[in-house]
Amino acid sequence: MKPLMREWTYLTPAEAIGRWLVWLAIVAATVWAVRSIDIIPEFLIDAPEQMADLLVRMWPPDVAHYYPSVHVALVETLHIATLGTILSLFLAIPIALMAARNICRIPVLNVTAQLILVSSRSVNSLVWALIFVAVFGPGPAAGTFAIAFRSIGFVGKLLAEALEESSPGPLEALTAAGAPWGSTMLKGVWPQVQPAFWGIALFRWDINVRESAVLGLVGAGGIGVVLDDAINFFQWDRVATVLLAILAVVVIAEIVVTRIRTRLI
Repeated sequence: MKPLMREWTYLTPAEAIGRWLVWLAIVAATVWAVRSIDIIPEFLIDAPEQMADLLVRMWPPDVAHYYPSVHVALVETLHIATLGTILSLFLAIPIALMAARNICRIPVLNVTAQLILVSSRSVNSLVWALIFVAVFGPGPAAGTFAIAFRSIGFVGKLLAEALEESSPGPLEALTAAGAPWGSTMLKGVWPQVQPAFWGIALFRWDINVRESAVLGLVGAGGIGVVLDDAINFFQWDRVATVLLAILAVVVIAEIVVTRIRTRLI
């Protein structure tokens, strides 16, 4: 009996055709996107020269402009990020409990909670800011609520996943001993998810510091208002000062959050 001879091929004909179709779809989508955004070749060629001219106008930064206008707006931005993060934690915890299938065993509540979390994440913070500016009027209150409602989806999703990954042993033991639901959550679940909770809270606060810096562009308070004013009046040296202040705060926040998370973990 002759041995069975097989010829090795990298891809089958169907796989090769499928791969070429995927590449064709990517190229077609790219060409369609480029044509739809209306790129003007003359502006594209002139962009490096215009960028260089803008950088020349921004240097040197108007450092004297930092205090008090930029400083006050920067502190307001940190307040918006902090209060928005705290508010989002209070709002996200019950939703995360409903979304966690090992905690809440009612499918309707699970689906409802997941829908809320997806809705929060799908709307950009600037869109939330526009909505709350229409509700509360321009100012930091609109920015705080925008940050909070944008953060619910992020915090709730990660916290729900941490709850679902918790060990069921302590929860079952406390339930068998007749402990009420609150005690089982406090003694059986919270010690397991506590590191993840604080890590999520710090990580989200770090993100919110960056997002709250641009909410002022739509009237939601913070340093974005100062930045928008400087751009509208073509005060590019003041724009440079605002951008450097934002960069410094973001870097400091990143260092602080990283060190705190390292100690917690």
